[in-house]
Amino acid sequence: MHVLILGGTTEARRLAELLHGAPGLVVTSSLAGRVASPRLPPGEVRVGGFGGADGLAAWLRENRVDAVVDATHPFAAAMSFHAARAAATARVPLLALRRPGWVPVEGDRWHEAASLEEAARALPALGRRVFLTTGRMGLAAFAALDDLWFLVRSVDAPEPPRPRQTQVLLDRGPFTLEGERELLLRHRVDVVVTKDSGGAATAPKLTAAREAGLPVVVVRRPPVPGDVPVVPDPEAAARWVAGLGG
Repeated sequence: MHVLILGGTTEARRLAELLHGAPGLVVTSSLAGRVASPRLPPGEVRVGGFGGADGLAAWLRENRVDAVVDATHPFAAAMSFHAARAAATARVPLLALRRPGWVPVEGDRWHEAASLEEAARALPALGRRVFLTTGRMGLAAFAALDDLWFLVRSVDAPEPPRPRQTQVLLDRGPFTLEGERELLLRHRVDVVVTKDSGGAATAPKLTAAREAGLPVVVVRRPPVPGDVPVVPDPEAAARWVAGLGG
């Protein structure tokens, strides 16, 4: 049985670890290649795109894939919809593995946004020194905000266009609460912007912002394609794969 994991996340690596070495099971993890030095999972690994939904469907057939687990980032909407179309075309079962989103608690000052562009429009009324943790790919949405200062944290260096007043911090989670408190204080941050990625690795910034009384603009995650079953953790995904094998 050949399983393709569309990965690049902590959950995808964990799923590969759970499945690796199982009798009669071949696991291939696919990474988009957007990170220069990714943490590689065990088993076979391929890097790069498939050429859209049609290219992925062809790859599934050519490599005799029996099941696909979409364990991409919650905001990799295009890849998720390509996966749904490709799996349907190739008649291969598909599962989405999505970590649960964050939930506000008492004391949070969250401002929800449907997109990065909507988040950018909200910022001038909320603060002047922005801790931007939405990744390096979407900085163009904030590029016109010349009056604001941005601390941009990402794994790899972002490319233009980006805000004129930008300080880049290259770092990779997991992050600690103590470290996030110190970062907000040292850079005099007065507003935080994040995507609702969920998970524990980057959640301490939300606690630190709450303790400091800072507003947080939270970009809502896109939906999973409606006909695709969803599980919240790698263990559930591993059980799904085991069930397919009888």
